Amino acid sequence: MALSIIVPLYNEEDNCRLLYTAILSAVEPLELCFEILFVDDGSTDNSFSRVEALAEQDPRIRVIKLKRNYGQTPAMAAGIDHAQGEILMTMDGDLQNDPADIPSFLEKMNEGYDIVVGWRQRRQDALIRRKIPSKVANWLIGKVTGVPIKDNGCSLKAYRASVIKQVPLYSEMHRFIPAMSSITGARIAEIKVRHHARKFGTSKYGLSRIYKVLLDLIAIKTILTVAERPIHFFGTLGIIAGLVSVLMLVWMLVAQWTASTPHFVVTGSLVILFGTLGFALFSLGLIGEYGSRSGDFRLKDFAAVIPQRAGATRDTERSYE
Repeated sequence: MALSIIVPLYNEEDNCRLLYTAILSAVEPLELCFEILFVDDGSTDNSFSRVEALAEQDPRIRVIKLKRNYGQTPAMAAGIDHAQGEILMTMDGDLQNDPADIPSFLEKMNEGYDIVVGWRQRRQDALIRRKIPSKVANWLIGKVTGVPIKDNGCSLKAYRASVIKQVPLYSEMHRFIPAMSSITGARIAEIKVRHHARKFGTSKYGLSRIYKVLLDLIAIKTILTVAERPIHFFGTLGIIAGLVSVLMLVWMLVAQWTASTPHFVVTGSLVILFGTLGFALFSLGLIGEYGSRSGDFRLKDFAAVIPQRAGATRDTERSYE
């Protein structure tokens, strides 16, 4: 399988067939062996039945149904986990991403890049609610992570399967994939893509996601800083806090010996505080070291592939309960 196109869906019933037709128009002329994975993220409308009907007509379509609405990142991760292509492409299911840009991504990948990111031109989104927060977030993400992507929020991206399948995804982390992949030295490029106004359905994004992005950004910065040896970072902070505790204890004892009158309650409390903090930080470093060496996080618990039916060529059912 050369190419897997992963499309998370949440209440996009009116867009399913139009998107499918647009993908075929863009990819079939390339004469590639490809598959389309529609990931139903717990839709409450007829999105699932629409893509299921398409899958019965076209064996290149595979449908993954999540047990409830988890969000865009887990939906993408479920699709990535089941994709069989050497190159994986992700895109939104609302027709704002243009499948006609897919060949441009593949051309860029052929230049030796591991990840190609879309940069939306003339965005057809609300200025206050979408564009301005996005610009601020992209600038902040670039400064914090050191990966100057101009449009981290664009879902239209291409990845080498060997790279993206090694990146753990959770929360709202899909926009940080380039930064996460930079740890492994992945080659990243960005190309300009088209962006269309939404015709059907309603947007699932708003200002409420800002705090999630900020929290995830803190997590990413921590990961990028301590990914190689967590014990070096947290252990150093723990030792510093422990030394401060010891020095304050010595000062308190010396003051008592010289008949000075330090505030024993305050000083004693600070000794205990810094001592506990030092122990906690050092322990966190040890836990992080163990986790970085033995941990693995996949989204298999979130999805089940729709069982194979007569005349279809989809995967047999896999349960992750």
